[in-house]
Amino acid sequence: MVKIGYTMMTEQTGPRELVADVVAAERAGFDFSVTSDHSFPWLSEQGHAPYAWTVLGAAAQATSTIPLMTYVTCPTVRYHPAVVAQKAATLQILSEGRFRLGLGSGENLNEHITGAGWPRARVRLDMLEEAARIIGALFDGGVVNHAGTHFQVENARLWDLPETRVPVGIAVSGPKSCALAGELADLVVATEPKAELLDAFARHGGAGKPSVGQLPVCYDPDRNAAVARAHEQFRWSLGGWKVNSELPGPDGFDQATAYVRPEDVAGAIPCGSDVDEFTEAVRAYRDAGFTEIALIQVGGAHQQPFISWAEKKLLPALRAL
Repeated sequence: MVKIGYTMMTEQTGPRELVADVVAAERAGFDFSVTSDHSFPWLSEQGHAPYAWTVLGAAAQATSTIPLMTYVTCPTVRYHPAVVAQKAATLQILSEGRFRLGLGSGENLNEHITGAGWPRARVRLDMLEEAARIIGALFDGGVVNHAGTHFQVENARLWDLPETRVPVGIAVSGPKSCALAGELADLVVATEPKAELLDAFARHGGAGKPSVGQLPVCYDPDRNAAVARAHEQFRWSLGGWKVNSELPGPDGFDQATAYVRPEDVAGAIPCGSDVDEFTEAVRAYRDAGFTEIALIQVGGAHQQPFISWAEKKLLPALRAL
């Protein structure tokens, strides 16, 4: 059975609300949760960007069973990989083994804040590989020293290692990232229902490992209100990864999506309260081979109604797939 997850989307909700929402998602029966890791919202209408790792620490204490995961953390510019390893290990202890570390090559939107510049895509993937190897070495225990192309690590060690090693997921979008994930990751992350990504991951060593997708949805009893909200807050998602990873801020995304129409967004994101429309969107991921799909409910103020509806209607329908 495909597992259905809940997304704590930091771009659209404040920190206290995020924790309350994941508590409700656990109670409603979602199988797992994921958390975005941003320093900026995609669009100013979303209006939030709390620090994901503080939220996750609070969520680890406020919940007891629901798995937690970053979807995803960039361990190359804004964070040094040795720091990512330390906070991931600590969170695994706090959550008593419920945490998975999702890694990705990042977006200029979030990483530009350090002033270090935004590397080319090929360089970003090389940095991700080097960072993932450093994180893995620290998870192995002992002292790590590393003099690499992109990172220096001097006499680093994780003094608090969890009993359960933190599983690492790597986000993929093409052949090279699939090869990297197949070699180094315990699971694969993708935001499009493309079977070819999972096939490439399997060929490079990922056969039999979990695959986690993500799907935005916009529940509302009033479908017109749902379409309007999805257009206001999620039109950025139609831009494609090559565009979305390069733009430096919400103003850029606002300009880039100036001609995206509400009907364009409604064609890509299930809107309203028709359970069949939502299940068909999830089915595309299941048919592509994904073992887990995390849902994003669009609109920070609309999480609790969505969770309640999902518990009563959506989750039972999805489990009947």
